[in-house]
Amino acid sequence: MNDNENLEGGPVAVPDSAGAKVETAGAFDIRNFIGLLVALFGVILLLVGLFDFTDVEAAKTGGVNANLWAGIVMVVVGLLFAVWAKVEPIRMIVSENEEGAEEPRDIAGLD
Repeated sequence: MNDNENLEGGPVAVPDSAGAKVETAGAFDIRNFIGLLVALFGVILLLVGLFDFTDVEAAKTGGVNANLWAGIVMVVVGLLFAVWAKVEPIRMIVSENEEGAEEPRDIAGLD
């Protein structure tokens, strides 16, 4: 799906204002930040599970390396967030404002 299509696959209606176009949120999509943080904490847990799993931790969890498994799950969830943001980007209509406006660009979300 490209930027000029809606969820059903049809074209997006862009307002008649001059210079209006559809843009994506890109790197500023909140899903990128959430996915990055979850994956980062997952990598930390993964490393702790790999290099610091002792008999004391094994006794607490019944022999299951909880840090390792939680780290793996968190890394996978972080990657899923990144894929989700790439497959379904947030799109908005951006157009130039009139002369004398406080903001140079007007942004409206797509429904």
